Amino acid sequence: MSPRGCLSATKYFLFFFNLFFFVLGSLLLAFGLWILFDRQSFTAALGSALFGLRAWSYVFCGVGTGTMALGFLGCLGALKELKCLLGLYFGFLLLLFAAQITVGVIVYTQRVALGARAAELAQGLIQGYPAQGPPGEAHESWDALQQQLRCCGWAGPQDWAQRPAPQPNASAEAAVAVACSCLNASAPRGARPAPPALPHGLCPAAPQDVYPQGCAAGARAWLHENLITIVGVCLGVALMELCLMMLSMFLFRNMEPDYDKLLRYR
Repeated sequence: MSPRGCLSATKYFLFFFNLFFFVLGSLLLAFGLWILFDRQSFTAALGSALFGLRAWSYVFCGVGTGTMALGFLGCLGALKELKCLLGLYFGFLLLLFAAQITVGVIVYTQRVALGARAAELAQGLIQGYPAQGPPGEAHESWDALQQQLRCCGWAGPQDWAQRPAPQPNASAEAAVAVACSCLNASAPRGARPAPPALPHGLCPAAPQDVYPQGCAAGARAWLHENLITIVGVCLGVALMELCLMMLSMFLFRNMEPDYDKLLRYR
């Protein structure tokens, strides 16, 4: 292939690839805004509980905005052959790549401290779980975690027994109550009612009615089961970023002043 043809192929590959990411970022941003401003409709559509949807909406909005910005720089820089935008595109990818490596190193080297911090946050959520009234978003997220991982408490169900003692007028059952999301739906119920569809709040339960595993062990088991997938996705994203950085720098360095600028300013 001639140098001109190689540059043209690189140019249009970067354009269409980043156009896809621009559209994907737009969809993520729209999805995040939908969750943020219309959570009730979103919940009704999925048939699930409101567990930390506001936090997820911020995540989708942030990822969508960043993806749109990256796609815009790549599309316009490649199509219009603007070196300044291609340089920004390369710098954006380089910063993203460096940030991913930094986060990975921090998580690996500080895993003990991060585990202790997670345990502290979990204990705070358990101790502050409201006995009456709707739980906050953080407690809804904790309920969702216990349901998904089929766990109870951080170290185990005994964490719920260490909650502050109830008021003098509280019933005896309330002193041994656990979050309703701890109830094991597959356990023999007998006379015990089934767990609610949206498991928020406190429910009295016998030890055999709750998940025996703590969420710390459940999280470790989940990571162990999905480790290959997580590592594969991270390596795939890193290789894609390196490939795009090399292509953008190749296009940046080989653009000549008299190179055919197709569609420029039309």
